[in-house]
Amino acid sequence: MAGRGCLVANDWFCWEYVSSRSQELTDATLEHVWITGVSVLIGLAVSLPLALLARRGRRWAAPVLGLTTLLYTVPSLAMFSLLLPLLGLSAALVVTGLVLYSLTILVRGALAGLESVPEEVREAARGMGYGPGRLLWQVELPLALPALFAGLRIATVSTVALTTVGSIVGKGGLGNLIAPAVNSSFKAQVLTASLLCVLLALVADLLLLGVQRLLTPWTRAGRRPAGKEA
Repeated sequence: MAGRGCLVANDWFCWEYVSSRSQELTDATLEHVWITGVSVLIGLAVSLPLALLARRGRRWAAPVLGLTTLLYTVPSLAMFSLLLPLLGLSAALVVTGLVLYSLTILVRGALAGLESVPEEVREAARGMGYGPGRLLWQVELPLALPALFAGLRIATVSTVALTTVGSIVGKGGLGNLIAPAVNSSFKAQVLTASLLCVLLALVADLLLLGVQRLLTPWTRAGRRPAGKEA
């Protein structure tokens, strides 16, 4: 039954629920997008300096990669509990936890990208008078973008999913709808909020893929239809 009585029947698919709770769904979705976006952007800003530090040699790589990996193994409930005395029941608590979780993926992606830059390219740039800063921003980072974006896409999709855990402090976006609905067996709310969460992850991944293609046109420049000569 998908008509007017679907709420009373507690059906999984219920348009009556979507239409009657549209504002609630919109607010939860916007909060989910905001928390995810802020967390990923901060994680990206923190991961780049850490990747540059790790690139300096084994002495630095081992502790940086080890620490970020260790943070990822901490259960989300324990992570939020550890941060609670510092940040209280706030969105900052959730964002900080998500930033820490994103680092293991983002740092490794940035490091892999930087290490993939051929040494002869660096030497050629230095021979042209490029200093360390100019070399990084105009040569190394552009060439590292494919690997960096691969990590960014994984981290973003992961963060979309982990944001729902923030419902334990009331800052979980769509998780604020999923958690109570599961406890009360409100099927329409569970399914609708879950589908919106999956849709957000898919849209975010496609958007990042599009940005990557725009920023790395050289990765497509050499592709030609089969059978055509250069």
